Amino acid sequence: MQEYPGTTGLIFNEPLLWEKGQKGRQGFSVPRRDVESSELATEFVGDGPDFPDLGELDVIRHYTRLSQWNFAVDLGMYPLGSCTMKYNPKTNERQAASPGFAAAHPMLPPNLSQGILNLMYDLERYLVEITGMDAASLQPAAGAHGELAGMLLFHAYHQSQGAPRSKIIVPDTAHGTNPASAALCGYKPVAISSNADGILASEDVAALMDEETSGIMVTNPNTLGLFEENIKQIADIVHAKGGLVYGDGANMNAIMGIADMGEIGIDVLHLNLHKTFSSPHGGGGPGSGPVCVLKHLEPFLPVPRVIKQNGQYLLKEDFPDTIGRLHGFNGNVGVLIRAYAYIMSLGAENLKKASQLAVLNANYIKEQLKDTFHLAYDRPCMHECVFSDERQQAHKVTTLDMVKRLMDYGFHPPTIYFPLVVPGAIMIEPTETESKTDIDLLVNAFKAIAKEAEEKPDLLQDAPRYSRRRRLDETTAARKPCLTG
Repeated sequence: MQEYPGTTGLIFNEPLLWEKGQKGRQGFSVPRRDVESSELATEFVGDGPDFPDLGELDVIRHYTRLSQWNFAVDLGMYPLGSCTMKYNPKTNERQAASPGFAAAHPMLPPNLSQGILNLMYDLERYLVEITGMDAASLQPAAGAHGELAGMLLFHAYHQSQGAPRSKIIVPDTAHGTNPASAALCGYKPVAISSNADGILASEDVAALMDEETSGIMVTNPNTLGLFEENIKQIADIVHAKGGLVYGDGANMNAIMGIADMGEIGIDVLHLNLHKTFSSPHGGGGPGSGPVCVLKHLEPFLPVPRVIKQNGQYLLKEDFPDTIGRLHGFNGNVGVLIRAYAYIMSLGAENLKKASQLAVLNANYIKEQLKDTFHLAYDRPCMHECVFSDERQQAHKVTTLDMVKRLMDYGFHPPTIYFPLVVPGAIMIEPTETESKTDIDLLVNAFKAIAKEAEEKPDLLQDAPRYSRRRRLDETTAARKPCLTG
């Protein structure tokens, strides 16, 4: 009998700390006061916050129990398509926690920050070499921030040419933040559909590209997990009309060391260090979304920029064509350090191998499950594959039902209902992290669930059964959010 990671186990309830506290409890002994008490503190400060009275054991158990309600990549597979939730090697954490890095104050002058500036300078050059671009900036603090930077670079470039433009082409297989980032910069997003193969057709781009269009935003590999095979021809069409090509590099984990993004026509590329380069992400951040550019866009990169001059590393802001500063300080520098450690640990050969293994794992899942679930595009994929619930609909079982049931088997659900071009999408990305043994467990769980959909659909419609919470009322949560805590 197949044994899965899921179990009913011990699932603790845990009240709020204020409900748990009792007057008189304390977690440590306060030293005896050796000065006279004064009423000045109470007069100016007041009584202070109403903290709950708790013993040390109360606090430890509270936070430990809360941690057990979470799922993390250190506990099991995170097969979220389009998210690249890969394992974060612990050596990265060790380097980021080094006192010289972790204790560095953001307002230290450059002469007291040579080590961290050296690291940032080198990291930019590693990212340029990996992508095939010419220059980079670590300023953007997340993927969408990198998109915004890319659109600002587009705008600055066309402004410098004396011909500002008003539109941007965005495919239906792009990440959802792409049109929003373009709109934030004043561009009107123009939608373009992918063809029957799930990729862009160069003739469709040619039909839309004109002198009012700033360029195109291409996610490559796209959100169907497919490589945009016509990207070079598309770039030539856009460039011929004076436009620029933006590459959403959120899926770079599939093509590290394999695709030269500059050679295929990309002018601006953002990267997600918290995805491709293994820095942790989720829970709201922090992230990092550096932008890499070709030479003609380098003057517009955000400031300050790390430069090397006379053997010293400096932060320089004197670039007249810059789009300016994107955030106050590099408060996300810990993400940069982790990514640097990851690159240095693997080296060029193993970075490429990581991508090859990610693609191999995704194709293995595709082949194992394509007779069980409807496969939207039955062709070799890159880092992720996209199925749908088309075959299960006859039993009144939906994608949501199946992934809720997957939780009972002990797996985090994959991404669902995205990309929108596949109704009822089930989007799976195993990354290179997972072994064949663990992938087979996921595959077998999906096959068991598909069988349950035929024989016991009620079981799936009532899932999950073993989690601490059952199905949430997502409609009410979206329409009447409780924002007061």
